[in-house]
Amino acid sequence: MGLQFSVLASGSTGNATVIKGHDKTVMIDAGLSAKRLDELLKMQGLTGHHLDALLVTHEHSDHIKGLGAFARKYKLPIYANELTWAALERHVGDIAPEKRCVFETGETLKFGNMEVVSYPISHDAAAPVAYAFREDGLKLGVATDLGYMSDKVKQHIIDSDVLVLESNHDTEMLRMGRYPWNIKRRILSDVGHLSNVAAGEAILEVKTDRTKRIYLAHLSKEHNQMDLAMLTINSIFESKGIFYKQQEFPLRPTFADQPTPWDEVGVG
Repeated sequence: MGLQFSVLASGSTGNATVIKGHDKTVMIDAGLSAKRLDELLKMQGLTGHHLDALLVTHEHSDHIKGLGAFARKYKLPIYANELTWAALERHVGDIAPEKRCVFETGETLKFGNMEVVSYPISHDAAAPVAYAFREDGLKLGVATDLGYMSDKVKQHIIDSDVLVLESNHDTEMLRMGRYPWNIKRRILSDVGHLSNVAAGEAILEVKTDRTKRIYLAHLSKEHNQMDLAMLTINSIFESKGIFYKQQEFPLRPTFADQPTPWDEVGVG
């Protein structure tokens, strides 16, 4: 089997994604309780003992809620950049020095045959990053918590075989919603989250002929619906004269409370 992944959970209630290479398995973020992470991994035929590393995108609670407890339980190394480590200190408890690994923004690390690139994103955290994965000529891009789609992000996710991309909110639902205006302003800002429209416009720029699937991630429970996100993005395609049958270029859902099925990158 080649490069595989499953989005274990995605959204404001918690985020975690597991990526399996030929000989190493890593998880991005641990934004649910250690108990819930165990349950989600079990659904996918794994335990924490199967993991080789935890990669952190940033220090917000929906990405690190179970990080310390989970890492200690399975004696896992945690990888984050220096500024994120500083922001994590009071949240994760005691982490053994040898398990505190620095993965600076812009670096590339290898986990077995799997190559992982860390790149900067625009979000209201200390030094937020996203990751791209390569193995055997295949590429998986994972990018959420984007205030806007920067050229740097485009550079790292373009030409992905499979892409996991934020489609956080419908702008009108957010504007009409019950959140206080200061929170709405934060979400809509350049350090907030990507809207459905912004996601669709970004897909037009980064999708290439090799891109088989795009998973829509980190949807707001309050201000979005998966059907609406997919409809909006397809409407943007059609406005540019691009028409896809779902089987030709599928948009795939992610879920807040259950994993996506295992997906083998490069297949299909």
